[in-house]
Amino acid sequence: MEKVIEMKNIRKTFLNNVANNDINFSVFKGEIVSLLGENGAGKTTLMKILYGMYSKDSGEIYVNGNKVEIDSPKDAINLGIGMVHQHFTLVKTLSVLENVILGLPSENPFLLDLDVPRKRLMKISKDYGLQVNPDAKIWQLCVGEQQRVEIIKALFRNVSVLILDEPTAVLTPQESEDLFKTLDLFKKEGKSVIFISHKLEEVMEISDRIVILRNGTVSGERRKVDTDERELARLMVGKDVFDAIRHNKSEAGEPILKIEGLTAFNDKGVKALKGISFEVKKGEVLGVAGVSGNGQKELENIICGVKKPESGKIFLNGEDITNNTPKEIIKMGIGRIPEDRMEDGLILDIPVLENLVIEFYDKPPISKGILVDYANMKKIGENLLKEYNIKASSVFALTRTLSGGNLQKVILARVLSQNPKVIIASQPTRGLDVGATEYIHEKILDAKSRGTGVLLISEDLNEILNLSDRIMVMYEGEIMGIIDREKEKVNIEDIGLMMAGSRCSEEGHELN
Repeated sequence: MEKVIEMKNIRKTFLNNVANNDINFSVFKGEIVSLLGENGAGKTTLMKILYGMYSKDSGEIYVNGNKVEIDSPKDAINLGIGMVHQHFTLVKTLSVLENVILGLPSENPFLLDLDVPRKRLMKISKDYGLQVNPDAKIWQLCVGEQQRVEIIKALFRNVSVLILDEPTAVLTPQESEDLFKTLDLFKKEGKSVIFISHKLEEVMEISDRIVILRNGTVSGERRKVDTDERELARLMVGKDVFDAIRHNKSEAGEPILKIEGLTAFNDKGVKALKGISFEVKKGEVLGVAGVSGNGQKELENIICGVKKPESGKIFLNGEDITNNTPKEIIKMGIGRIPEDRMEDGLILDIPVLENLVIEFYDKPPISKGILVDYANMKKIGENLLKEYNIKASSVFALTRTLSGGNLQKVILARVLSQNPKVIIASQPTRGLDVGATEYIHEKILDAKSRGTGVLLISEDLNEILNLSDRIMVMYEGEIMGIIDREKEKVNIEDIGLMMAGSRCSEEGHELN
């Protein structure tokens, strides 16, 4: 096979952290090669070097047999290398077409003719099954559609090697399948794909070859036909991780969080919650299952005080907390692990320490009246870094330098260190590798065992089944059913039907 990319002995360090340690990595023409590894293993760093976003400390890069220096994304694109980032780089106020041509030279500097690029965009869209409205504003598009725009942007620039960084982290299963079909078409044209992921099942589905990174080095390379998920997991985290945490029975206590007749609209003015009522008990995990966009985000935001309901009540230990501010709700004992850790959970341009204590810096033992004990704050931060195994150079490292899994651990440490009465955990393991996912699950179950009530909102049905005592299924802002696993039996197909809008039947079925 023809080798189109070769990276030799690539090394990259950030202060004392070695992100890439003399890595060798190659890409062949017409293949999908997956770069597999835990969060923080060095996958994205390696690809940002190939795309010109980071400069390497040492090593060599060859494209089509020629040694090259890639100092910027423009250099990479000129060499036929494109990259779609995990967090999109689109201008939300511009249209799809405007985003696609942004930065490209115009044939006529005095007149912007959109007809030619529009026709080319539509052809790419049709050829690769990337349906999107060229005149739609980015803010009007769902996440899956925004990702299509990013891919179209790369194809518009005639790339022959496409890097995708965790492309399914924010996609529904149906959107993921559509993406895989597009990548298959790309491959059949003789182009190559570098697929960055930590999801074993999708790597086994889409890849021709798999390169595994662990702690900044290559821990293995396998052809898909010669391996399985268990071996890949062992190469990725250094141990067997398929002794999965399963739902453990517990004695739930009295209701601690009660929702009564909650109604709310989403940002587009559509009714997202339609008079729903339920309760979360002490020492239980109530799992909320459903396809994204069926009211889960509005539910999370209203309980945590970020959004006001149209009507309805929220009670914590019998006290009405409806319309309380987020700060008041935190002080009353509700901890929040938000759906979007980058936007809603953390301030990326401040040190890790400040994000760890931002919700309780004004309380003892950190705050003493109007004074802040910085020495004590640093000590608390360092203890949390150690206790939650957060990989950062120090508590003063900028938060944005952490990997996705470590960002989530920062939020988890902040929330759990305050021993909340209730935790609202929305998509707590989205985008995380198997090791980080296992760790987050353990911490959630530890909190439950101490009597904390947990509202677990997740699109991952296996996560819901593994952790929940009761399962509540939502569809278009309504509750299709609440299944008590101690009293009822239900299988995954039943839950899937409820997720599609069918009401829970009276008679139970065996749980798979």
